[in-house]
Amino acid sequence: MTSAARAPHDGRLDALAVAVHAEGGRVLLTARGELVHGCTEILAGALAAMPAGAARVDLDAAGVAFLDTAGLAALDTLGEYGRRHTVPVGTTGWRGQPRRVLELMGLDPVDPLSAGLPADLPSRTASAVALERAEQLDVLRLEIEQLRQAMDSRPVIDQARGILMAAHACSPDQAWEILREASQRSNTKLRQVAAAVTVSAAPDGPAPAGPLRSALAAAAARHAGRRFSTAAPSRTESCGRSPARAGRGAAG
Repeated sequence: MTSAARAPHDGRLDALAVAVHAEGGRVLLTARGELVHGCTEILAGALAAMPAGAARVDLDAAGVAFLDTAGLAALDTLGEYGRRHTVPVGTTGWRGQPRRVLELMGLDPVDPLSAGLPADLPSRTASAVALERAEQLDVLRLEIEQLRQAMDSRPVIDQARGILMAAHACSPDQAWEILREASQRSNTKLRQVAAAVTVSAAPDGPAPAGPLRSALAAAAARHAGRRFSTAAPSRTESCGRSPARAGRGAAG
């Protein structure tokens, strides 16, 4: 037997749905969507739709994408059903954010009903969800900071690519690979490599430090398809002249 209990249609694609499948004396409830406010009534409806005489009830939560304080109360509804009908109940398949919330609460993420739910379930769930959201916020803040750094670095990297393209008559992709490999060879951040190349192209700009010059020359030899010495080039070579002079030298 298969039936389903669904939330009232509200336009959301992730509204909870619970399918009921009976096989022998075992009933499997398959949940999909979000365990949030209102899902307790949906689960209760699924339990009411089960055939009589079930010997065991299991909830498959693999399709649950999100779990919050109100949603976890649905598990208490399932546990109460088992106590009232003296039927063993369990849950399986927790993953993603719901599993993380269970772990933060100190519950068994394999089957949180195995040891019974704590009496202070609402407060513990609220704390777990708050901590999980705080961790997600920290990750987002880090990603934003990394994006900001990337945006700040983009102009100088593009300038350095143009200088290398003129100096070595190479493509934009080859210029990028020269910068990237020089960064790895010299253990220098990519933005610092690009800044050194850009500064060195000014009429009186300082040449890159010796190790970085060697790394740039070696990378250029590999990626620009030209033979360059790995020794530090003179100030009149590659990264020590202006883009215009480098371009004229490469063209000649």
